[in-house]
Amino acid sequence: MTRRQGGRRSPDLPAVLPDDPLDLDLTSMGVARGPAARLRRIGIRRVRDLLFHLPRRYDDFSHTTTLRELREHPPDGPASTVATIIDLRVDAGFRRRVQRTVARLQDETGEGEAVWFGRRFIERRLQVGMTVAVAGKVDVKGFLPRFTSPEFGAADADSLHAGRIVPVYRLTAGVTAPWLRKTMREMLDAHGSAYPEYQPPGLGADVDGEPLLGIAEAIEAVHYPPDFASRDAALRRLAFDELLALQVGMVARDRQRRSAVAAPLTVADARYAEAVAAIERRLTLTVQARLARSSDPASRADAATLEVALTADQQRALQAIRTDLAGERPMLRLLQGDVGSGKTAVAALALAFAADAGRQGALLAPTDLLARQHAATLSGFLEPLGHAITLLTGSLAAAERRSALEMIAAPGLTMPGAPTAGRVVVGTHALVQQGVSFDDLAIAVIDEQHRFGVAQREALDAKGRSPHVLLMTATPIPQTLARIVHADLDVSDLRTPPAGRLVIRTGVRSTDDLMQYRGDPGRGTWPLVAREIEAGHRAFVVVPLVEDDEEAGAASVGQMADEVRRALPLAAATIQLPEREYRTGILHGQLKAADRDLVMDAFRRGELDVLVGTTVLEVGVDVPEATVMVIVDAERFGVAQLHQLRGRVGRGEAASFCVLVSHRYPHDQPKERDSDEQAAVRARLDAVASNNDGFMLAELDLEQRREGQLLGLSQSGLPPFRVASLSSRQDLERSLRARALAERLVDDGGRLIPGTERLAAELDHGWLARVGAGEVLAAGEEGTTGGG
Repeated sequence: MTRRQGGRRSPDLPAVLPDDPLDLDLTSMGVARGPAARLRRIGIRRVRDLLFHLPRRYDDFSHTTTLRELREHPPDGPASTVATIIDLRVDAGFRRRVQRTVARLQDETGEGEAVWFGRRFIERRLQVGMTVAVAGKVDVKGFLPRFTSPEFGAADADSLHAGRIVPVYRLTAGVTAPWLRKTMREMLDAHGSAYPEYQPPGLGADVDGEPLLGIAEAIEAVHYPPDFASRDAALRRLAFDELLALQVGMVARDRQRRSAVAAPLTVADARYAEAVAAIERRLTLTVQARLARSSDPASRADAATLEVALTADQQRALQAIRTDLAGERPMLRLLQGDVGSGKTAVAALALAFAADAGRQGALLAPTDLLARQHAATLSGFLEPLGHAITLLTGSLAAAERRSALEMIAAPGLTMPGAPTAGRVVVGTHALVQQGVSFDDLAIAVIDEQHRFGVAQREALDAKGRSPHVLLMTATPIPQTLARIVHADLDVSDLRTPPAGRLVIRTGVRSTDDLMQYRGDPGRGTWPLVAREIEAGHRAFVVVPLVEDDEEAGAASVGQMADEVRRALPLAAATIQLPEREYRTGILHGQLKAADRDLVMDAFRRGELDVLVGTTVLEVGVDVPEATVMVIVDAERFGVAQLHQLRGRVGRGEAASFCVLVSHRYPHDQPKERDSDEQAAVRARLDAVASNNDGFMLAELDLEQRREGQLLGLSQSGLPPFRVASLSSRQDLERSLRARALAERLVDDGGRLIPGTERLAAELDHGWLARVGAGEVLAAGEEGTTGGG
C-alpha cells in the first residue's frame, strides 16, 4: 500500500475493483463529447458520478388538474395537466422581442395555452393532435389558463418530464433539464439496477424500524420515485451510507492514534511564561499601532497605555496543548474559534515549544497568499523567541525553494546571532510533496482544516514520527454536532472576542434599495460603497453563483461585476463624489488557484477597489482596508457562512459594514403575515444582523434548519453531505447506529476488516469518497445554494 486513506483499507483490500463499468467515462457510454465536457464542469465524468448526481428538489406533477380547474382556481405554484394540442404556431420576434412557440390545448373541460420563449426546438417536438402532459407555472390570460415555459412529454406512463414526480437537477450552461433527465434514465436502465451492494450483509433496519433499501433500489427511487414514500426511503438509505462513511473514517483515525507512540515534549515553566509574555508584547504593539491610526481621538489616546493579555480561553487551550505534548499519545486537537479570536497566537506558541526542544513544527495553509500572511505574522511572534520562519510554497523561485528544502532537512543558524531557521516551517500543499524531508517534525498545525483532505493531512503526518497535530478552524459548530463530527478529536474553543476588534454594523436590505434606501440615496448600499472607496477603503461583494442560471434566479459573479461597474459611478454622482474609476475584480472557484491568489493579492495591495466573488473569498486573508461586505441573495447562504463572510471586514481601525441583500426578506410586512418561507428567511438574516457571536450563531443555525433542506444542504466546516443532515434528529440517530457498525467493521489497527472490499472501494473512489476522505474543498460546491 502506497498511502493511507484515513486508515479505511487494510493492505489486502483493493483500492479499485477491476473492470468496473461504473468507472467508465461517459463518452464511452454514448454521451457526445460536447455534453460530456459540460457535465465535467459540475464534477460528472464517470457513469458513477452521473448516477449520484442527485436531484436538488422534486416537482410533484403526479396529480393532474383539468383546464377548467386551472382557469377557475389558478394555483400558487406549479401544476400539471393532460391535454391535446389543437393548434401550434410560432410567433416571430420583432423589435428585439424573442420569438415564441404557442400551443393551444384542449381537454374535456375547456381550453388553455402553453407558451415557450426563444426555444426553437419546441415546435419540432410537438404536433397538432398530440396528447401531452404539461407541467409548470400557470396564470390566467383572459379566459384561458396559460403555462409559461412548461415541461412537457407524451401523456404516457414513461414520461420523464410531466405526469409524475419529476426530479430537478443542478444544471450547468449548455445542459438542459430534459436532456439530463433522459440521459439519467438511460444510465439507470443500463447500470442502476446492477449497481453492486457495498454494505455488509445484514445491514438491518432504519431508526424507524423499516428495512433499509438495497443500493440499486435506492438509486432508482431517488431519481424517479413512483411516490414520495419511495423517495424518502431512498434518501434514508443514502443518508445512512454517508454517515457510515464519516464514522468509519473517525473510528479508523482514532484507533490508529491510540496505537501510535509520540516522543514526549515537555515545556519548562520558565520558558512557558517567557514565551507567553513575548506573544502578549507583540499583540500589544500590533493593537497599539492600529489604534494610533484611528480617526477617533479617544482610540488614539488609548493606544499609548493599552496592554493586551491572552484571553482565558487562549490560556486554557495552551495548557491543554502543553499537557498533550508531554504525553506519549500523539495529540489530535481541534482549535475552533470565531474570526480573529487569536488562534494564530496559540498555534505560534505550540510551534515554539517544538522548536525550543530542538525539533520542528510546520503550519499548513490552504493557499499561497494565506501561507505568506501566516509566515509574516509568525515571524513577529517567534523571532523574539529565537526562531525564524522558513516558507515553502509552490510560487517560490527555484533557488528559494532549494534553500528552503535544505533548511527543512537540516535546521540551523543562518548567521551568528540570528534566529534559528528551519525549525518552524510554513507552507501550502508543497509541504506534503514527496521531495520535502523534515529533520524531526514534532507538531503539524493545519489551518482551515476542512479545506484539506485526510490524505493531505496524513501525508504531512507521515513526514514525522507520529507528530502531534493541531487543527484550526474559524467555523465553530454546535456542541450537539461536535459529539458526532469531532468524536475522534479533543476540542478547544476560543470564545472570547479579541482585544480591539470592531463590532461590524450589519443590516438587511432589498435588491430595490441598493441605490437608495427609503428614498434617501445617502443610505443606499452602493452610495455607502462609493463613500468608503473614496475614503481609501475597499469592498467585497459576494454572490451565490459562478455562472448564470435562469432557473436558480440568483446573482452570478459576471452579472454582479457588471452591476457594480454600472452602479457605483451613478451612486457616486448622486451623492456628489468626485468622478473616478472603480477598479473591480472577480474571484471564484473555477479560476486556477494561482489566478485566485493573484486577484486576491491585487485586492490586498489596493490595486482593486471592489472584489466580486463567491464564498471562495479567502477565509483568513487579512485586508485591514476592507470595510464593506455586501452579500447578495443572502438567504441562499447558511448563517455560519454569512458570519464567516462578514468577518472579512472590520480588521482595521475604521468602522465597517455588512449588508445582507435579499428580495425574499419580508421588508415592509409585519411578522404575523409571513409565510413559512418568509419567516425562515427573516429569522436567519435577523439572527446574523443582531448577533456577532459565531458560537451562538452556530447554535441558532442548527435550531432554524428544517428537514426540508435535506437535499443540497451545505454547511461550511461540516462533512460535505449530499443527503444526510446533522440538523435532523433522525440523522443524528442514524449516525449513532452508523458508529456502532463502524466499530465492528474497523479493526484495532484502524483498518477495514476482510470481507468489506466493496465498501472499501466505494469509500476510496465512489460517491462516498467525498465524505470518507473529506477531499473535496468547500470551493467545489459552487453553483449550488450558498456555494462558492
